[in-house]
Amino acid sequence: MSLAVLIPLFPLIGFLINGLGFRRVPKSLVGVIGSAAALASFACALSLFLNFSGQPEVAHIFDWITIGDLNISMSFQIDQLSLLMLLIITGVGSLIHIYSIGYMHHDEGFGKFFAFLNLFLFFMLLLVLGSNYVVMFIGWEGVGLCSYLLIGFWNKNTNYGNAARKAFIMNRIGDLGFLLGIFLIITHFGTVEYADVFSKVAEGGYESGDKTLMYITLLLFVGAMGKSAQIPLYTWLPDAMAGPTPVSALIHAATMVTAGIYMIIRSNVLYSLSPETLEVIGWVGTATALLAASIGLLQNDIKKVLAYSTVSQLGYMFMGLGVMAYSSSFFHVMTHAFFKALLFLGAGSVIHAMSDEQDIRSMGGLRKKLPITFITFLIATIAISGIPPFAGFFSKDEILAHVYEHNKLMWVLALAGSMMTSFYMFRLLFLTFFGEFRGTHEQEHHLHESPIAMTAPLMILAVLSAAGGFFNLPHIFGGHASLATFMEPLFAQSHVEAHAPDEATEKMLMIISVIAALVSAAVAYVIYVSKKAVPDADGTETGLQKVVYNKYYIDELYDTVFVKPITALSNAFYSFVEFLVIDLIVEGIGKLVKGIAGEARLVQNGTTGYYIFAMVISIAVMLIWGLRIFILG
Repeated sequence: MSLAVLIPLFPLIGFLINGLGFRRVPKSLVGVIGSAAALASFACALSLFLNFSGQPEVAHIFDWITIGDLNISMSFQIDQLSLLMLLIITGVGSLIHIYSIGYMHHDEGFGKFFAFLNLFLFFMLLLVLGSNYVVMFIGWEGVGLCSYLLIGFWNKNTNYGNAARKAFIMNRIGDLGFLLGIFLIITHFGTVEYADVFSKVAEGGYESGDKTLMYITLLLFVGAMGKSAQIPLYTWLPDAMAGPTPVSALIHAATMVTAGIYMIIRSNVLYSLSPETLEVIGWVGTATALLAASIGLLQNDIKKVLAYSTVSQLGYMFMGLGVMAYSSSFFHVMTHAFFKALLFLGAGSVIHAMSDEQDIRSMGGLRKKLPITFITFLIATIAISGIPPFAGFFSKDEILAHVYEHNKLMWVLALAGSMMTSFYMFRLLFLTFFGEFRGTHEQEHHLHESPIAMTAPLMILAVLSAAGGFFNLPHIFGGHASLATFMEPLFAQSHVEAHAPDEATEKMLMIISVIAALVSAAVAYVIYVSKKAVPDADGTETGLQKVVYNKYYIDELYDTVFVKPITALSNAFYSFVEFLVIDLIVEGIGKLVKGIAGEARLVQNGTTGYYIFAMVISIAVMLIWGLRIFILG
């Protein structure tokens, strides 16, 4: 278990070296130190995974807080879920670190960037390793802080600073729900340790629909909504594109946004007894998947398209959680980490070649100049679209099959979202890599494939995006559903998980899903390759198209309903406090003391007349005081 302690320790050491000495550590070593820290953590995680006995183990580090019967310890838990998360975080995270050496090489904040990346990794590892909700919450808050630092990394740009602040504040709203959920767990169970809480639930005779469990799970879900960008707390994630592209890959694929999914799977014992909460989760996920996919149809910023695809894919994961398909949702977490990291890093390669241009309307024909980027991006596009035999097909179709068994309407909406996903992803691919180049002559002159530090991670992720689905090959294809089998012990206390449809129905659903994806891809090909259509300039949209292009004006709605009134109230409060407390009380007292001191100073100015006057006044005061005492006895 000493390896479990080393896993988060390596990124922390990397942060301290690059963070405290980023002006002294040679630039040639900064990226090596940061990447080596991530790779060392991956090696430890892989060793733990290969030597795992199958039984959960807890490494107690120290007792942190003891209040009466409540004891909160700093301790790590190694089980099936934490091991899988460790491999995803450190594996994909290491590739992103290596990629960043090439992508950020010329940035003046190179050392600071790697320090923040390592710190991000440390807190995410702490989040998934903790054996109780408080340690999880520390990691939860830590990744929120790091997202703020990395989204606003180029803080000289005011818009980037605003995006970082937006992410930080919206996540704090969700975090309040998570914190209240923890307080309710402490109040009701007297402990925050997962094993103790779940044992008390399993042995306590709790029935499905228990109100206390419903309140706890709803509050925890509010936290998950913020961190994993679900309606209504999703608008921060597209704005997170303000950060450097490797940050987008780290947030969207390997770390932060999967935290909410992890928390619900970890708490499956509580959620399985809360059908009302599960229903809410399922429908929120469905609405988010559909809304984000529709917005992605008309976006022209390469990173914004991918951002809305992340929000949509997270919706599918929550859909799966809502029907208790926990292992299927986690399977999609894993495959999504592969192809979404690949998509973002591929987008970064395009942006790097295009001299920081992100508008796909100014691209075209890049497959000739960026062959490795194109092939890997194509693989990721096929994977996210759910086309076999690539990774996304197996994981997304598992979720859709479970959803079909639970609610047919939810399945229809999920299928519609899947069709939109295929369309906007192939639209992105065709506008970027096919047709004629639409940029400037200067951009065309500088087009080149990215260096090996950037393309090597792309190729590794491409292999995982293509073959990752075979980690959990379903029985209908002759597989053994290895991932689901490995995760089974996690759900032993829940006594329930979603039922998959029969084999014939599952095959039918897969065929429908694949046909839908292929038709959407074909439509995109006809429009953007055969007919060579290019989206119009901004501001030319009309009707419903304008509403969708402007993201249904939800940001403007939030700004009008929440931001402006709160800002006005805070300004009014500030002005009131500034006038009453600062001007009248603080400064008033200061002026009064200064005035009295100024007058009193005159009796010490060396003039005999002032001294005599002071003596007379003092004697008179003493006589009056003495006479008063004499008269009053």
